[in-house]
Amino acid sequence: MTADGELVMRKMVNALAQSSAELLKQSENVENFKRIVPSLLDKGLDNINLNMFSEEMRVGLLNAMGDEYARKGKLPEAIKAFILAGNKAKLVTIGLDYERVGLFSSAIDAYRLADATDKLLKLGNKCLEDGRIADSVKAFRLVGNVEKLVKVGEDCLDKGKWDYAIEVFSAVGNKVKLAAVGDKALQDNQIGYAAKAYELSEDKDKLNLLGDTCLRQGLLSTALQAYTSSGNNVMIQFIKENFRQ
Repeated sequence: MTADGELVMRKMVNALAQSSAELLKQSENVENFKRIVPSLLDKGLDNINLNMFSEEMRVGLLNAMGDEYARKGKLPEAIKAFILAGNKAKLVTIGLDYERVGLFSSAIDAYRLADATDKLLKLGNKCLEDGRIADSVKAFRLVGNVEKLVKVGEDCLDKGKWDYAIEVFSAVGNKVKLAAVGDKALQDNQIGYAAKAYELSEDKDKLNLLGDTCLRQGLLSTALQAYTSSGNNVMIQFIKENFRQ
């Protein structure tokens, strides 16, 4: 090796040695500061300022706090710490912990914060199979899976779960399905749900049909509301002129 080559090699070795020493020092500093984590936990995340530390140090402390909060079962605080640390893997772990104890809505929230689309879809399917409609709707809405949402809505419609069916079809903007919910609700004499579904569907013919049905049953207030939503001025005037209180 030439003299110049030896000089270059020596500089590279020195640079690597210096870099290794700095990394070791930083690691030791992080471990040292982790000793103050119990004090930081006592103060709480909202009452501490870590901005004076390097990014590595700050993230290390936040992760340490998150781990300790999780160990103590304080999962909301752990989630906040991991969010600040940008640690999505830990957020997924917390989501799994929530799943294990049956807190599916909280698990969905954790997966959302972690951008874990695959976990949301899997949990949405599980909740749908288990009949946990609200949680399945929540998960599928977060991933924007319209096909799954429509399936949930149709299942709810078949089972007469009007609230969920209306919520789902309203969320995906399917006015035809909303009108179908109104039809079935009206057949079952569920006037309130029929009115809500028809109004969201903006189907004037269905609203007039509802108004006629309510008028026959003496439900004047609901009939007037239906005719008003459909813009049926003739029937609005008829009710006001002939059935004044």
